[in-house]
Amino acid sequence: MSFTLARVLSPLAVALAALAQLPEAERLAPYVPSPQPVVERMLEAAGVKPGETVYDLGCGDGRILITAAERFRAKGVGIELSPRLVKQAQEMVRKRGLQNWITILEGDLLEADVSGADVVTLYLLTSSNARLQRKLEHALKPGARVVSHDFAMRGWKPARVEKVAVSNRTHTIYVYARPKRQP
Repeated sequence: MSFTLARVLSPLAVALAALAQLPEAERLAPYVPSPQPVVERMLEAAGVKPGETVYDLGCGDGRILITAAERFRAKGVGIELSPRLVKQAQEMVRKRGLQNWITILEGDLLEADVSGADVVTLYLLTSSNARLQRKLEHALKPGARVVSHDFAMRGWKPARVEKVAVSNRTHTIYVYARPKRQP
């Protein structure tokens, strides 16, 4: 291996080793906020209704939950690992007077109880979605919807797929509906 290639690979190896040392939950996805038009389309595509409860797993700054409460009159629960983002989201909820509508919890989304969700929103990697699938299949009530921004749920057939063009980029929204129980 040439000296130049070794200098390039060495920092990459260090970065990969550092990533591997992170707790499992921190490796699910980087924090990248969804653009507001995508947030609105995700909630519209899911058919969020007043009084329903939206869970945002990896809620970041809380924008999906705030939009769900303000525009759709839905309750919201956010699960976020980063203490900094939890504080930021809680502050935004407080500033908008939505404390009775939205709860932001610091925690691992892989451990979160999602059984109260009518809608679950995600912006995680496909591999991270795969890790959540069994949990969602068992915990979500019949008729609950899962909405994923840009990354599909392997093996699940989407009820709808929508494209949203924002800032020279096309975003894909996948909506999955948990089967309703037959009478």
